[in-house]
Amino acid sequence: MALRRMPPGFSVEGDEDTTMNRKIPEVLEHAPLAYENPEFLNSPDGRLLRIMAEYYEPMTRFRRERIQDTVVFFGSARFRALDVANHELELLENTGSTAPAPAAEQPARAHEVQSGEASEQKLRLAEAAVEMARYYEDARTLAGLVSKWAMTLPGRRRRYVITSGGGPGIMEAANRGAYEAGAKTIGLNIKLPFEQMPNPYITPDLNFEFHYFFMRKFWFAYLAKALVVFPGGFGTLDEMFELLTLAQTHKLAKKIAVVVYGSSYWKSVINLDMLAQKGAIAMKDLELFQFADTPQQAFELLKATLTEDLQLQAAYEQEHALHGEGVPETPAPNAQELLGPDIAKTR
Repeated sequence: MALRRMPPGFSVEGDEDTTMNRKIPEVLEHAPLAYENPEFLNSPDGRLLRIMAEYYEPMTRFRRERIQDTVVFFGSARFRALDVANHELELLENTGSTAPAPAAEQPARAHEVQSGEASEQKLRLAEAAVEMARYYEDARTLAGLVSKWAMTLPGRRRRYVITSGGGPGIMEAANRGAYEAGAKTIGLNIKLPFEQMPNPYITPDLNFEFHYFFMRKFWFAYLAKALVVFPGGFGTLDEMFELLTLAQTHKLAKKIAVVVYGSSYWKSVINLDMLAQKGAIAMKDLELFQFADTPQQAFELLKATLTEDLQLQAAYEQEHALHGEGVPETPAPNAQELLGPDIAKTR
């Protein structure tokens, strides 16, 4: 015999009727808006929105601040500047970290050298610290030279704005040089698992922090018209070769000047000529960069390429003026509106 399904609210004799005895639910609070729901935004499902935010939010600020293009400085983050008070250098624990390295890995101090307490390793680090301090001062000077020159250029858009990774060391030196020249300066920091802070010389409205390395690298490349590579470690090598590869493979629809600063350092770290001799790169790929050993020499190399860029822009604006079109000063045009896409189209 087929069983009949009972209607809702009815129960078979002997069974407890639980439906009618349920409590009335309490008043619900409003559910969070999707874009204000941190559990969702920080989940794997929210990754696409986070990536998009790291593209659009910087673009909005760059346009608001009328940033047209940049000169990017890469270099070591592990060395502090010469301290104004005691003129002693300190090696940091890690790239971008605020914590010092262990005492055994610190450069020898003056009293340790005089007393003979310093180990060979600490003496070598002391010599390196002096060398790196010189590079800090050179980066500071070069950033100042570029900034002062860029501020003389006509137009309301800000040209060739000094940009760094936002941390200490060479990055701080670059931002500091631009700051001391009275210019705006950009810091593209990265969120790391250990304590780190942006350097104080970054323009507050142009202080960025990224979660994704690849989005940070995108903004390094997208606005850059020149790159200066000071001595550094893994991060500097990674960023330098990333930009060189984009230039080598014609993925940048623009000319970018690459100045490798400190020829003695870099030629002892990597043998780029050997890459060409072994056929790993083409001989013409060695023309993608130039070496410089003084701030003035580097500035002249940068100025020559950036002047060519200014001439290209002037020709572009003149051509559009002949057709009754103008390039607006405010708001600042994005890269596509000004000179076409900076990232080349894939064929």
